[in-house]
Amino acid sequence: MTDVAALFPESYEASRARFRQSLGRIQRQWPMARLVEQRLSVEQDLTIDWIEAEPLVRKDKVLLLTAGEHGIEAYVGAAMLQLFLAEYLERLNPQDTGLCLVHAINPWGMKYQRRTNVANVDVNRNFLAAPIDAAFNPDYARLVALLDPQGPVRSWYLSNLAFVLRLLWSLVWVGADKIRQATLLGQYRFPKGVYYGGDSVQEETRTLMALYRNHLQKYEQIVHLDMHTGYGPRDQMSIVNSTLEPRDSQDLAQRFSYPLVVKSDPNEFYRMQGDMIDYVCTLARHEFPGKRLYSTAFEFGTLGDSFPAVLRSLRTMILENQTYWFDAGDSSLRERIRRDFQEMFFPQEAEWRTKAVADARQAFQGILAAEGLIG
Repeated sequence: MTDVAALFPESYEASRARFRQSLGRIQRQWPMARLVEQRLSVEQDLTIDWIEAEPLVRKDKVLLLTAGEHGIEAYVGAAMLQLFLAEYLERLNPQDTGLCLVHAINPWGMKYQRRTNVANVDVNRNFLAAPIDAAFNPDYARLVALLDPQGPVRSWYLSNLAFVLRLLWSLVWVGADKIRQATLLGQYRFPKGVYYGGDSVQEETRTLMALYRNHLQKYEQIVHLDMHTGYGPRDQMSIVNSTLEPRDSQDLAQRFSYPLVVKSDPNEFYRMQGDMIDYVCTLARHEFPGKRLYSTAFEFGTLGDSFPAVLRSLRTMILENQTYWFDAGDSSLRERIRRDFQEMFFPQEAEWRTKAVADARQAFQGILAAEGLIG
């Protein structure tokens, strides 16, 4: 059985080195497999790394595994890539099945343990085919005092009191549903705000857009599994499909023998603008209508989905962002905020990690078997 503790990396550099070393293991099945290192312009030693292996005989199927779209979430995502390599790699048929593993879509965010890239862009709000509209999501502007407080974090107690007072005001004048939607949907007006989708397509986004188009062109069947953390129940990973997925969530839960399958709409999960899975599904529908695609996300819940947990998540996001832009009063306060943010996306608890690995194992088995990639 795979050693759970050994799956989770401690740093971006260690994780990337381990990922690169896995090329030799993959080449035992796909001798022509290659490692691609796409350097980012922001920093010389930051790279989007992927390993690509084409089938030996015919290009029927391909499995795409991606991680780290939200940088800090790559620590769990990288662990799940290693789980796949340890337990499922040898079950694929290299004669007709290709493979593409992407280590970290947002390496800057992984290295510096932020959710965004260097421009504060949430990459999962940046996959937009149409021109970016700065006026999108006008409710965010009504909540800017709550979501984007200005100035340093001076006190843990006072910052939390201010959050509660602003939240109460927002609940009265805006309402709980609009707060949730305005926050998670994405916004394109406040560059230093949370869930900022950018004013242009980011280089991380362009790289993945090209990668997806290339694989949709080459293969008849594409299975794409993307790794995320943070949202949903703490005790059960969610398989999150696009609203463009034609199959019903309950039908897919039965098909995959997995207990929690949802769609990214407000009734089952939450809605996002510029979502990567939506982009892949839209690309396939419009440009490659004859291809068989299943694109989804594994969402590993951390703090939970109760009302207090949701409020804690929102407060943690706001404090981390405020600290990044304006600093905090002292080093102990900065460290407390950092630990809370880490716990929201990269829990240290052994029990949580063991359950996350078990859920991923069950989802890998169910999806890969149902889609015909393993026996």
